[in-house]
Amino acid sequence: MDKYLQRIAENHILRDLQQFPIVGIVGPRQVGKTTLAKLLMNKLDKKAYYLDLELQEDITKLENAEIYFKSHQEDCIILDEIQHFPELYPVLRGMTDKFRIPGRFIVLGSASPSLIRKSSDSLAGRIAYTQLSPLNIMEMGEQPGMEDHWFSGGFPDSILAEDIPASKNWLRNFVQAYTDKDLPLLGMPAAPMVIRRFLTMLANYQGGIWNASNFAKSMGLTYPTMNRYLDFLEEAFLITRLQPYSHNIKKRLVKSPKIYIRDSGVLHYLTAVADFEQLQGNVMIGNSWEGYVIEQIRELVSPDIDLYFYRTHNGAECDLVLVRGLQPISAVEIKYTSAPRISKGFQIAIEDLGTRDNYIITPYSDNYMKTENLRVCSLIEYLDQYLVS
Repeated sequence: MDKYLQRIAENHILRDLQQFPIVGIVGPRQVGKTTLAKLLMNKLDKKAYYLDLELQEDITKLENAEIYFKSHQEDCIILDEIQHFPELYPVLRGMTDKFRIPGRFIVLGSASPSLIRKSSDSLAGRIAYTQLSPLNIMEMGEQPGMEDHWFSGGFPDSILAEDIPASKNWLRNFVQAYTDKDLPLLGMPAAPMVIRRFLTMLANYQGGIWNASNFAKSMGLTYPTMNRYLDFLEEAFLITRLQPYSHNIKKRLVKSPKIYIRDSGVLHYLTAVADFEQLQGNVMIGNSWEGYVIEQIRELVSPDIDLYFYRTHNGAECDLVLVRGLQPISAVEIKYTSAPRISKGFQIAIEDLGTRDNYIITPYSDNYMKTENLRVCSLIEYLDQYLVS
């Protein structure tokens, strides 16, 4: 793959490099962290050195890390796959405290900040983290189209593969590497076959309300173990939990989160969907579309906006609620149709939440007002024109 696509996170990271001594870029393997970091090397106002902590040659350079860092204290040092060497964190903290300048270190990791910090000293106040996710549809340009992006997902080597078999082959190896190597290295206490089975069950449960007891019975494990495994998968960027919105709502509410496989390509691989044509006839297409839309929104929405879903025991339901502070500002229904109808549950949810700007998002429908406070539009139009970003 030699096509580079401009990442939305690039400008944000460059701003952080002007303010913080350490900048962290975290995300799953093969998401483009290294490609982005090497591109940033050419945009800095100082020399930059890249070290891959999976290569023995570069590991050797850090046998006395303090001396190496001190010899390059005016430069920027990029440390890739730092989660393998948590012992470097105290060194980074000490070196930045002794000589604190912006953009001294860039650290790349295939685990979230909280998981990395469980085995390292905190760098609070010294580091700014950016999470790099699979390519968003708004980063793709004109090619490939939305259907291809939805089916193959946003990992560069999957969506830019020459054909579907090549994409599937990459996804198979990606999932195998995660279950056999990466998750055990991160400390997930389960055999690879157990991890794979759990992932597959979650994929077939896409968009469902989490019930640890049901999964525990199916897996032959305990309730706490299921919750712990789910934590690991979320920290490793494979799944996401969408929490229910409940603030100041005086009704009986669903209180457990919804669970989604984050990348739609990984989802379709785990559920053995062969191609987009087969997806069209699959009962999971609505849940797949819902998860895909939520993930596209999550990556572009303003940082001060939190995402929730809303559901009461009386039938009020909303796929996505955008909340600033404690105030709901927008309710979203996600429909895989070109002629959506307003469900009674969504109407009640809008009344409960008191939101003024509400949307029904579809793949390709016309853009029009359904009511005075409800717009129907396609995903691309929503992301481009109406999302709070």
